Amino acid sequence: VQAVPLEPFLVRLRALGLLLGIATNDSEAVAYSNLDHCRIRHHFDFVVGADSGHGGKPDPGMLTAFARHTGLPETEIAMVGDSLHDLKAGRAAGMVNIAVLTGVATEADLAPFADHVLPDVGHLPKLLRGL
Repeated sequence: VQAVPLEPFLVRLRALGLLLGIATNDSEAVAYSNLDHCRIRHHFDFVVGADSGHGGKPDPGMLTAFARHTGLPETEIAMVGDSLHDLKAGRAAGMVNIAVLTGVATEADLAPFADHVLPDVGHLPKLLRGL
């Protein structure tokens, strides 16, 4: 279930000039299948799974691979995630950590590892414009 309508949301993020990536502990094939199912694959600059050779979260390998791929310093990248594995990886990579409360983890679980906590990704554009 989409927390927000993804196509217009991703168009909005791209309009802000953002580069977007997916780092999942699922396989890369599953990530691409999900993106294709939602018809949003074309919005992402980088997609990596736990089987892509960069390790799995909470290790930061997938995130630092995104930084290398895009040429962005880790300190200018936001890791948006809904789990402790996501946020621990983001912290280990030196990224801004943004927790979203659309997974099973609670705000109390995620807040100690997050720089910002949002109800869902729909609140990202406003936050990112302010950073």
